[in-house]
Amino acid sequence: MTSPLLNVTEIYASLQGESTHAGRPCTFVRLAGCPLRCRWCDTTYSFEKGERQTLDAVVAQVQALGLGLVEVTGGEPLAQKGTPQLLKALCDAGLEVLLETSGAYPFSQLDPRVTVIADLKCPGSDESARNLWPELGKLRRQDELKIVVSSRADYEWALRTLRLRLGDVKAQVLWSAVWGEVEPTALAAWLLADRAPGRLQLQLHKILWPQRDRGV
Repeated sequence: MTSPLLNVTEIYASLQGESTHAGRPCTFVRLAGCPLRCRWCDTTYSFEKGERQTLDAVVAQVQALGLGLVEVTGGEPLAQKGTPQLLKALCDAGLEVLLETSGAYPFSQLDPRVTVIADLKCPGSDESARNLWPELGKLRRQDELKIVVSSRADYEWALRTLRLRLGDVKAQVLWSAVWGEVEPTALAAWLLADRAPGRLQLQLHKILWPQRDRGV
């Protein structure tokens, strides 16, 4: 199989800021490009073309950073055709591999060693029409479903969705508040009052490095 080329925004080592892996040292491979335009996106710089790199070069950079955990993110990483091969190559290199995806591209046929962290796009994102419901329903116990809410209406929509349309989802559910729009304490109170499934997460990287937008 021909080794693909990938458009890369940045590769760096940091701490995991979100997910059940929060706080763990991790290498991030941020791929360039995203067809979605979520209203609250905080990585719009990844929309640009990025640097063209071979798959082998990407894997070599990840290995050189010396961390056992790697996350492929974006942008939307699955918008690039070579991403499934990259994920497999990282797994074959003995790394623990996470994929963060919008949930707008199929992911259920990826290498099963990859842990998928998929978004459930709420109406407040302006991209809820992109949710791939059959794919979200296939998330496994080792996967994670990330819900970012920008309002009480988003929260109530997501809670109904979890109890009805995604009532059988097996993945760990992660709730986040849009930075500067919903107070985490308010979201925590809603989750407690409703005995909502899942767990609250904070964006650890924004707490640790509030003045930095990239490389965290």
